Amino acid sequence: MKTIDNIKTSLSFTMVPCVLLACCLLLCSCDSFLNQDVPQGILSEEQVSNPEYIDQLVISAYAVFISSEDINSSFSMWNFDVRSDDAYKGGNGTSDGDVFHQLEISQGILTTNWNINDMWVRLYNSLSRVNAAINALQKTDDSYKLKEQRLGEMYFLRSYGHFLLKRLYKNIPFVVKADMSQSDYNNLSNTEYTNDEGWQVIINDLDYAYAHLPETQADKGRPTKAAAAALMAKAYLYKAYRQDNAQSHAVTEINQADLEKVLTYTDPAIYAAGHYGLEADFHNNFRPEPEYENGVESIWAMQYSMNDGTKNGNLNWSYGLIVPNIPGVTDGGCDFYKPSQNLVNAFHTDDSGLPLENYNQKDFNALTDNADPRLWLTIGIPGFPYMFNTKYIMAKTQTWSRSNGLYGYYVTLKHNVDPDSEYLIKGAWWGSPMNRIVLRYADVLLMRAEALAQLGRGAEAIELVNLLRVRAAQSTAMLSGYDINYGAKIRVKPYSDTGDALARVKMERRLELALESERFFDLVRWGEAEQVINRYYAEEADNCAIYTAAHFTADKNEYLPIPYEQIAASNGHYQQNIGGW
Repeated sequence: MKTIDNIKTSLSFTMVPCVLLACCLLLCSCDSFLNQDVPQGILSEEQVSNPEYIDQLVISAYAVFISSEDINSSFSMWNFDVRSDDAYKGGNGTSDGDVFHQLEISQGILTTNWNINDMWVRLYNSLSRVNAAINALQKTDDSYKLKEQRLGEMYFLRSYGHFLLKRLYKNIPFVVKADMSQSDYNNLSNTEYTNDEGWQVIINDLDYAYAHLPETQADKGRPTKAAAAALMAKAYLYKAYRQDNAQSHAVTEINQADLEKVLTYTDPAIYAAGHYGLEADFHNNFRPEPEYENGVESIWAMQYSMNDGTKNGNLNWSYGLIVPNIPGVTDGGCDFYKPSQNLVNAFHTDDSGLPLENYNQKDFNALTDNADPRLWLTIGIPGFPYMFNTKYIMAKTQTWSRSNGLYGYYVTLKHNVDPDSEYLIKGAWWGSPMNRIVLRYADVLLMRAEALAQLGRGAEAIELVNLLRVRAAQSTAMLSGYDINYGAKIRVKPYSDTGDALARVKMERRLELALESERFFDLVRWGEAEQVINRYYAEEADNCAIYTAAHFTADKNEYLPIPYEQIAASNGHYQQNIGGW
């Protein structure tokens, strides 16, 4: 049974009266946490120092990273990955989720758009829970034997929240003082730190977490030392691609010292100590059955569950818009986040089983062209079973495209489950108990490979890439009969030479992590977003007509604007991102 995030939170989180502060954060006082067992609903100082109540504050901090997200503001960031070349927005048309359509074509984005502000508020609300727990933990005495470990967990969560915010908005206020006063909040600035210094703030929290977290945790929702190392490596990798010109988002330097830190925190020994590694089959990472969840590759995951005593279980509703609308089966499915033709083409391999250098010169033909098996494990394709269920053969019909083909007929598979299984549950939207892996070992290997390639150690980088390509070749259990019955030509091989190691690492990141919402952020990190996205718009215009008016503007569209509502309430302490918003 999942023991952390399946607790919906036994504490009601309420706003302290009359303290909606300048940056729309909730004041992190212990008075804002109500417990049904406490007379009059207020925790006293004595109660706050009691381990029982401390633990409830900690659980509340974990739970908010599930309970605060939404179908339109998923902390997985799928809603915002529609800016990449991996996916179309989908849905019923351009007016269905129009603010995300604007993000998709990089046009018409307003600082007043609700989705820009909504994600900001949800993430800072989450951080306020974390800081309340940190504040209480810091006040308790050392008789609470888990004090340092629990603080390590909370510093990890705080770094995670800031990490998500920084990738989205770049210039953000950091809430790293757990007992902030109203004056502290009112004087927060989103330009207190340079871009480089901001990443270091996140890393500082992770330093503490890494030093105080254990190698294993009985409660799978709690981070381990390896989880802190993986998030630290990711933060250092972003930090390495310096973007410290205040008037540009261009990469000004690739810092070797930061890359060396990536190698430090992707050291295989760290992960071996926690018994982490690669799953034998790639698909095992995206299965809802309990025996596959929290597997060897899952370093840290959001824990969802069903039949746990709550009304609907602790289900993941944040993917509720991604389910296709199969009549009489998934009625109400909204068919968002549809794989792009460009992404499908990227899986095309040559007769040697290697990626094509110019893979987008012609569209992939599933009946004649070779492809990496991860294609069929990532994307539902017309002519093949949906979610490996032969009852549902996909076709170019409205069943598989609510937009009648405007966004194509492909469907993402990683976030969906077999509609005939017990794991797809109807509520206001469609939900599933399947975990969402936040940090997986394959990403650790790819981060290490990227650092090695950038440091001129290409042969070592390709060795790591080949681990994933060999694993891909073995990941065919769910594809049995696909060749004979549906014409699939499955072919993938490891590289036999170093070649352009960095380009190969970048390609492998796209294939391995496709539709896990890393792609757009990778392009921005590399300083390649304008070039890649505008080429994508031009090449995709025939497949998806919405791109005829699309254009990505450098030094603007890499990051979201700071929400108007936040700037207006900040008393001049927030500055808008560059780009003429």
